[in-house]
Amino acid sequence: MTKKFLPLFAASSLFIMAACNKEQATTLDTVKAERGELTETVTATGTIESVTQVDVGTQVTGIIDKLYADFNSVVTKGQLIAEIEKTLLQSDLTSAEANVESARLTYEYNLTNYQRDKALHDKKLISDYEFQTSTKDLEVSKTAYDKAKADRVRAAKNLNYAEIYSPIDGIVISREVEVGQTVVSNMNVANLYTIADLDNMQVIGNVDEADIGQVKVGQAVTFSVDAYSDELFEGHVTQVRLNPTTESNVVTYEVVVAAPNPEHKLIPGLTANLTIYVMREKDVLLLPTKAFTFEPTANDDKKLPQPQGDASNLTLEKNQKCIWVINGDRLIPTVVTTGVTNGIKTEVISGIADGTEVAVDYSTAPSGAPSNAEQSPFAPQRPGRNNKK
Repeated sequence: MTKKFLPLFAASSLFIMAACNKEQATTLDTVKAERGELTETVTATGTIESVTQVDVGTQVTGIIDKLYADFNSVVTKGQLIAEIEKTLLQSDLTSAEANVESARLTYEYNLTNYQRDKALHDKKLISDYEFQTSTKDLEVSKTAYDKAKADRVRAAKNLNYAEIYSPIDGIVISREVEVGQTVVSNMNVANLYTIADLDNMQVIGNVDEADIGQVKVGQAVTFSVDAYSDELFEGHVTQVRLNPTTESNVVTYEVVVAAPNPEHKLIPGLTANLTIYVMREKDVLLLPTKAFTFEPTANDDKKLPQPQGDASNLTLEKNQKCIWVINGDRLIPTVVTTGVTNGIKTEVISGIADGTEVAVDYSTAPSGAPSNAEQSPFAPQRPGRNNKK
């Protein structure tokens, strides 16, 4: 079996040696300055929440009599959504009104006695003790009358609480009770519904500590959710919270992103993949950053543009850099003023016009090698070349 493979390996070796012996052809890589968008982003994950979400409860104890809203019901502010059985609450109000009437009659009787005794006391016809007794009875009856009126207000209010109204415009995302269920009001309000405003959502994103310094209020944000994998949603940063969260020795900070939701596609609890644009410049003249580090070399290849001038003699001020512009068969050193950069591309503020051809690098390849030449399957593949199938 070994003899069968020796010719194949020998052929591969000869092919590789022949390739190495070929002369290398040098070419100049160039790009044209073009206008575009320059961005730098920070990525994060987060959870979608409703900006306004209200737990609707009851302040009175009773039995649920009627429910007018269910899961996913669209409700408006002030809409009746539930009722508690009112018999006991109505009786409490009736009793309170009776107590008010009784206290009123007692107060008016004691007031009449007081006015009569005062006139007699002024004429020294009754003792001070009798007058003081009348005064005390009047004050006590007045206090009882005021208390009875307050009790009536509370009883009337409790009766009103038997009717539950929506406090906001929104959608019912949770219902906690059934008709006939008893709700008990104590220190905590008994929860009946959870209503959320789905028109205005927010994403609570968790940004790594290494990136949080770049995130500012007002920056544009795009995000996606698994429920709509082909759709990209937009928003903007409204708050950067300073309270850190540490989990598995990883420190993150919460960033709040406002997300309009007119179609109600976004619902609470969805996981969002955020892209925060910490820099976003539109319609600016751009060049690859490596164009500013290019250094030309003189050579005898007449096919290559030759450098003309010495860049070392140029005086560069702040934010100025030298590039090499293609002018026919010559490379001309040119000073440009640069702006922001994302490390890959850099904004050019002035110095060249749109479409200017600029040198960025030299590249080499075997000369005379046809692009469609057959290659041994055992020979090294060029980077980026797809294998034939």
